[in-house]
Amino acid sequence: MDLVVLSMPSLLKGLGVTILLGVVSFMLGFMLGVLITLARISRSPVLKGAAISYVSLFRGTPLLIQVMIVYFGLPQLGVRIPPIPSAILAFTLYSAAYLSENLRGGILAIDKGQWEAAGSMGMTYGRSLRRIIYPQALRVATPAIGSRFIALMKDTSLASVITVVELTRVAESVGSSSFRYVEAFVLAGVVYWLINAVLSVGQAVLERRMGRAYT
Repeated sequence: MDLVVLSMPSLLKGLGVTILLGVVSFMLGFMLGVLITLARISRSPVLKGAAISYVSLFRGTPLLIQVMIVYFGLPQLGVRIPPIPSAILAFTLYSAAYLSENLRGGILAIDKGQWEAAGSMGMTYGRSLRRIIYPQALRVATPAIGSRFIALMKDTSLASVITVVELTRVAESVGSSSFRYVEAFVLAGVVYWLINAVLSVGQAVLERRMGRAYT
């Protein structure tokens, strides 16, 4: 208990950084994921090929490698990015690949009759997608998107390898200063679990509300 009290200020600060990394990266990744999804389902072979290549690259390589390339590799090309923006950039690019597939799956789950009905009403492709298809696809993809957000919050722990003082880095620091590594990392694990428990509850509430809108 004394370790909890003594490390609380540092843990709260690290928690704030963890939440910042997760929320900002998810929001940016979602917006980029929408664009990748549109490219993926487009009729342009160039856009479709670029989207497929992007998803394959970022889903097929470890996130840790991507983080280290952004932080340690880009400076060799003359691009220097501070630790926190580097982590956000890497997490954004990584999460966008998965979120685009979640959204694409939601769109493909919509019956083709919805497209035909929208077309018969004189809607353009873009308007059909925006007003008819996308809202339904988002509801279908909500569980997968929520799970990706929860996974991303845990993935933020990898930012510790590029000196970002988030929750895992704080636990490492507390453990090294007190020689109580087990307690420090268990405490950090409990905090991660609490974050994701709250997100899981929020996801369940959102799913129920979105479900009622279509009943």
